[in-house]
Amino acid sequence: MVGNDVKVPQRGKLLIFSAPSGSGKSTIINWLMEEHPELNMKFSISCTSRPPRGKEQDGVEYFFITPEEFRKKIADNEFVEYEEVYTDRYYGTLKSQVEK
Repeated sequence: MVGNDVKVPQRGKLLIFSAPSGSGKSTIINWLMEEHPELNMKFSISCTSRPPRGKEQDGVEYFFITPEEFRKKIADNEFVEYEEVYTDRYYGTLKSQVEK
């Protein structure tokens, strides 16, 4: 409660794992989620404009969209953060995923 009985919605905490590709971030995150369900952790799926690799699935490992769609989301301020790693190869975190 904050002054005059105004209710402030509860918000979670954001935990960021950042490391080079292939360093084991997903392995650590999956272990934490499986071994410590009491933490009630949720996984934020990133967005990319690169095509899926191997058995990657849209909405599981990443949200796969075209570079044009990515630029539209940038223009619409839909990202918490993003980067153009190579020409037309974007990666970013959607605000909708963090809020979810």
